[in-house]
Amino acid sequence: MEARAIARSVGMSPRKMRMVVDLIRGRSVNEAYSILKFSKKAATTPIEKTLRSAVANATQKAEKTGSFVDVDDLVVKQAYVDEGRTLKRFSPRAMGRATPILKRTSHVTIVVDRADHKE
Repeated sequence: MEARAIARSVGMSPRKMRMVVDLIRGRSVNEAYSILKFSKKAATTPIEKTLRSAVANATQKAEKTGSFVDVDDLVVKQAYVDEGRTLKRFSPRAMGRATPILKRTSHVTIVVDRADHKE
């Protein structure tokens, strides 16, 4: 049973988030949790939150259909990061000039599925 979770407008650049998402793609959910727990990257916090939401969505979806899903059987089927809206700010510089600062945001999508349905 496939379930997804999307975190929109996370205040971190997609390049930094993709480094962490690449570590968990294709792994079991428990293995992904342990990788995120012991990684030093700041991007692990919103990615772990999105992963927990996807697992919760899978259990809720299973309850609605009257079936049972075990968290140990779930696998991260898809995990990707898209670029969100860029906030444009300006910082004062010498001689009255201004320099643009681009505050990039990300959209994180995580899809979990049962291990036997993995392609």
